Amino acid sequence: MRWLALCCRLDAPADDADALAWLALSFTPRVARLEEAVVAEVSASLRLFGGARALRGKLQADAELVGLALGAMAWAPTALAALALARCHSPPQQGRLGERLDALPLAALSAAQAHHAMLARLGCQRLGELRRLPRPALAKRFGPALLTALDRAYGDLPEVHGWLTLPERFSARLELPYRVEHAPVLLHFAETLLRQLCAFLAARHAGVRALRLGWQHDAMRARDVADGGELTVATADTTRDLRRLTRLLAEHLGRTTLAAPAGEISLSADSVLPLEETSAGLLPGPTDPQERTTTNALLERLSVRLGSAQVREGRLHEDHRLAEMQRWQAWPAPPALAVRAPPGPQPTWLVEPPQPLRCDAQEQPLYAGPLARISGPHRIEAGWWEGRGRLQTRDYFVYRSAARGLLWVYHERFPDATGSASEWFLHGVFA
Repeated sequence: MRWLALCCRLDAPADDADALAWLALSFTPRVARLEEAVVAEVSASLRLFGGARALRGKLQADAELVGLALGAMAWAPTALAALALARCHSPPQQGRLGERLDALPLAALSAAQAHHAMLARLGCQRLGELRRLPRPALAKRFGPALLTALDRAYGDLPEVHGWLTLPERFSARLELPYRVEHAPVLLHFAETLLRQLCAFLAARHAGVRALRLGWQHDAMRARDVADGGELTVATADTTRDLRRLTRLLAEHLGRTTLAAPAGEISLSADSVLPLEETSAGLLPGPTDPQERTTTNALLERLSVRLGSAQVREGRLHEDHRLAEMQRWQAWPAPPALAVRAPPGPQPTWLVEPPQPLRCDAQEQPLYAGPLARISGPHRIEAGWWEGRGRLQTRDYFVYRSAARGLLWVYHERFPDATGSASEWFLHGVFA
C-alpha cells in the first residue's frame, strides 16, 4: 500500500482540512481524516497520474487553484507512518520503513507524545529507543494504546479508517469570531467557505452557476430586524474558479447593507453541474476557452456595478419578422432553446426605420441608380396574432447596387377592398 499524508499550513484555518480531504477525493476514493492531517491511499492511482511525483505535483497545483495552503506531505506504507514523517521537518528519505521511523522523535507519534515527559526520564527520545523497551512493562506502565499505535505505524497491525464520502449538495457554516457590522467584511470569512466549495466541486469534477451566502444576525438585534439575510451570486457559465467567485461575491457584498451585526455565515450551492473540461490551445485565439471565461467574468462584475438591466445580451427568437428575430434580455440570460435557421438570407446591418425608395417607370426600386435583382421574393405574412397594427405583409428581395453593394429590400403590400397599393423600402445592407 502507498499512503500519502497531507497537512495544511499552521497558519491555515482549521476548516481547510475538510476542504483538503474533499480535494484528495478527486485522486482516490480512499481518503480519511487522521488527527490534524488527511491521509489517502493512492497505490491504485499512481499509474493513472503518471507516478508519485506527477500525482504530488498535480495535487499541489489543484490545491493552489482552490486557494488551499498545502503544508507538509509524506509517503509511507502505512497511514500513521506517513503522518509521523510529515510532522518532521527533515525526515529520513532513504532506508526501510522501520529504519526511517526509528530515527523520528517521540513527537512524531501522538500516542508517544502524550507520555513524553515520563519517557524522557527513561532516556527515550526517539521512536526506535521506545520500541526497544520491554513490551509487557511498556503496556503495563503506559497502557495498550501506545503499543497499538507503534504496531500500526510500523505495519505490524492493520489500520482501520472511516472513509470520507462527498455529500450530494454543498452546505457549510462558519461562526464569526466577532460581530461584523459591515457586509464587505464578511468576504474575509466567506473565503474560507469558498475554498471548501471549490474543493468539493473539484472532487465532483463539477462547477456551479449560482451560490447563496447567508448570514445570521446577532441576538442583540432590534425587534423589527429579521433573523438574518442572504444574497444569491449567479455566474454566466459553470465554474469553480476561486478568484472569479471571490471577486464576484466582493462586488455583491460591496453593495449590501446589513440590517444588524452578523455573528454567523453560511454558504450553499444547491445545484452542482458537470464542468466541461477543455484542452488548452497551443496558441491563443478566438477559440481559447480562457478568453470566453475572462469576458464572462468582466460582464458579471459590470452587471453587479451597473445593474442587471444595463448589461443585456441578444438572443435569437423564432419568428419570420426580422425585427422579432432577436430579443434583448438582462445578462446573463437563461439558456436558450434551439432556434431554426431563417429560410432566407439575413442582412449584416439593419436600416431602422426602413428607408422608402423611389421607383422607375416599371415600378422597380431605385437606390443610387438602378438595382439588379439577385434573389427573391421571400414572402412574409406574420404578426396577425398581435393585432392588425402588427401585421406584416412583405416580399423581401436581395438587390445589387453598383454603388452600394448588396441590399435587402422589401415590397410592402396593403390589401384592401379597392385593390392593392405598394411601396419599396430599404431594410438592410450586406457587408
